[in-house]
Amino acid sequence: MTTNGTARMSIYSDLGLEPAINASGKMTALGGSVLAREVTEAMAAAGREHVVIADLMVEAGRWIAGVVGTEDACVSSGASSGVAIAVASLIAGTDKHLIQGLPGRVGRPFEVVIQKGHSVDFGAPITQMIALGGGQAVEAGSVNRVEVSDLRGAIGPDTAAVMFVQSHHTVHKGMVSLEETIRVAHERGIPVILDAAAEDDLQRWALSGADIVVFSGGKAIGGPTSGILCGSRELMTAARAQYAGIARPMKVGKEQVMGLIAALTLGGVSDTDARAEGEGQRARMQALATRLAEHPGIDAFVEQDDAGRQIFRTVFTVRPESGTTAPRVAAALASSHPPMYLRDNKAAAGQLALDPRPLSADEEIILLDRLDDILSAAAAA
Repeated sequence: MTTNGTARMSIYSDLGLEPAINASGKMTALGGSVLAREVTEAMAAAGREHVVIADLMVEAGRWIAGVVGTEDACVSSGASSGVAIAVASLIAGTDKHLIQGLPGRVGRPFEVVIQKGHSVDFGAPITQMIALGGGQAVEAGSVNRVEVSDLRGAIGPDTAAVMFVQSHHTVHKGMVSLEETIRVAHERGIPVILDAAAEDDLQRWALSGADIVVFSGGKAIGGPTSGILCGSRELMTAARAQYAGIARPMKVGKEQVMGLIAALTLGGVSDTDARAEGEGQRARMQALATRLAEHPGIDAFVEQDDAGRQIFRTVFTVRPESGTTAPRVAAALASSHPPMYLRDNKAAAGQLALDPRPLSADEEIILLDRLDDILSAAAAA
């Protein structure tokens, strides 16, 4: 049952689970995206026929490359596996002996330079993804400050790649920009891997000058759990070759490949569309902020995504006068029926945020009614 007393029937009910109301974002922990009908139909159709997977991977890569604007692309099981495959590709290339020697040392450069403020944990450490590909992360600079000289100093004879992470997880202030990172690496003949997992302007990042760009297929793209690597034909051939090595346990099925293509067929978001959608989000989130601010001890405002995307969220601070705390509010929502999740990465500092993208109109009403109940009860206690 939901908090308004109406049942929500779900395929997950057979497992004793309730579907969650997601105001956190397109997060892996909450299942990524809710798939469009066209995507699920493509996946179902793919599941009813056999195909030569090696051929599918080549042709899907060519098709995706046409969308993002690169020479070629390679489908992976997710962005995290995409990072591992990218690293392995730059170490081993297409040499099967080297490919099957990874993730051990194979006599090739293996270090991957990464700014310390980019050495994040997105559910697992990115340094572990680098290690799975046969690399060893070399952190440049400090958590809150990295200078060009730090990047240059970290590059040595064993450097295989420089990695840049474009993500809300990373430190943004005090880091070396992507453009400068590419310039410094290319001056030394070192390729750049760009992890742009959650970004929605695919061509912008694919054509940024990085040698391999990695996207998540299950986040901004709106596809099933999957990923995309894109770059030159030579590097993408090497990426596909890793399925005979470390990428074998990361293999992607025909259903995911065709679901991803269907999601891309539905169309990416242009800069103009993103700005228009962002303005709609801003107005919607401002209305929610005004409502939340009516509760004592709650300060609410609208904030743009700190990674610069056209995403606007309602952020609210839970002050002592409210009678509760941000972690308690988040816990109360998570234990509701159905469970509800906000963006809680700053809960320890007293802040929570609502991301509008995954919320339906009905879910938004249920969530706000539940928040009203929680905050009103806390103020009255």
